[in-house]
Amino acid sequence: MARLSVLGISGGVGTPSRTTAVVNALVKAVALRVPADTGLIEITEAAPSLFAGLSRDSLGASGEAIIQRVEKADLLVVGTPVYRASYTGALKHLFDLVDYRALTGKTVLLAATGGSPYHGLVLEHQLRPLFGFFGAVTVPTGVYGAPDDFIEGEIAGAAIIERISRAATEAVSLLNSSHANDAVATRVG
Repeated sequence: MARLSVLGISGGVGTPSRTTAVVNALVKAVALRVPADTGLIEITEAAPSLFAGLSRDSLGASGEAIIQRVEKADLLVVGTPVYRASYTGALKHLFDLVDYRALTGKTVLLAATGGSPYHGLVLEHQLRPLFGFFGAVTVPTGVYGAPDDFIEGEIAGAAIIERISRAATEAVSLLNSSHANDAVATRVG
């Protein structure tokens, strides 16, 4: 299999960020399982370029480059802190700029962090529908991190570490089947 492009996107708006820690751990876990070129977009750094325009046509070159990285990645690892029972507005703005056809069939691994274990449903009720709109294939296991899963901003909980491993394995399985299907379609077509 050729090297894949695995792009982490952290919707966290602070630094240090527990969300970024989870996204980075997921990207690394995938890269341990499959040859990959990895990258990370942090909303805190990307926001000036992305908020330079309310539409894609009004973005500058740096904002357009960010959107193209998202659209061209083989696998997206998207994480957000939970704000008011949803993902951050800054993360939503990023995906408002992505072409609605660009993520069709693309594998997306979902992650979130929040102030209580009860916010974990954001994965199912907010993030999955967002990527369903795009026609993306979301990995069955999402990763949610509550405060007890971290010590001084570092991932420490056994349960979250196990979920990261399981989610990465599932993502690679989906990627492998997707690329196998693409190869068959190319030979048949």
